[in-house]
Amino acid sequence: MTEQATSADATIRSYDTDTDRDALWELKRGFELGIGADTGGEEKGAVYEEKLTAEYRERWLAWVDRCVDEDPDSVLVAVDEAAAAENSENGDGDVVGYAFVLPESLAFVWDAAILNEIFVAPGYRGTGVADALMNAAVESARAQDLPLDRMVLDVDRENDRAQAFYERYGFEHWGEMVARDL
Repeated sequence: MTEQATSADATIRSYDTDTDRDALWELKRGFELGIGADTGGEEKGAVYEEKLTAEYRERWLAWVDRCVDEDPDSVLVAVDEAAAAENSENGDGDVVGYAFVLPESLAFVWDAAILNEIFVAPGYRGTGVADALMNAAVESARAQDLPLDRMVLDVDRENDRAQAFYERYGFEHWGEMVARDL
């Protein structure tokens, strides 16, 4: 993927397994803790927080690496270059959001492209970063050879902000996911 401007200071690029690993994990933690805290009360929050162990971190990052090995554009990051210039000597940029589109080989899970996760750090919400990530995710999905030309995702019915965001991008309810404990 070529870099694409997202706002005055942020760009979207493919995830770099060498330099973005720790930043991606911190954003993943924010994603998971946000789900737990904002959409299900203390019990759900505790369940999500409890799973974020060192072992989970290593397993999740290894899975990300496998997905990126298969499709380098499956994980896209938003990078704030200006913040990096102010805060670090390496100038690599601060990762402030990500979108994770599962690789084409997993499309048969739903017969469509799957937007597994999209998350933007709270301080960057409302700046256009989420829009740029979504546009890049759709572009990545369009490059896949899919059974159905659609992108699917699951969103918690209590997450009004996310639902409004997805509706702006033309997502419509297409069934409902249900779950049970194993």
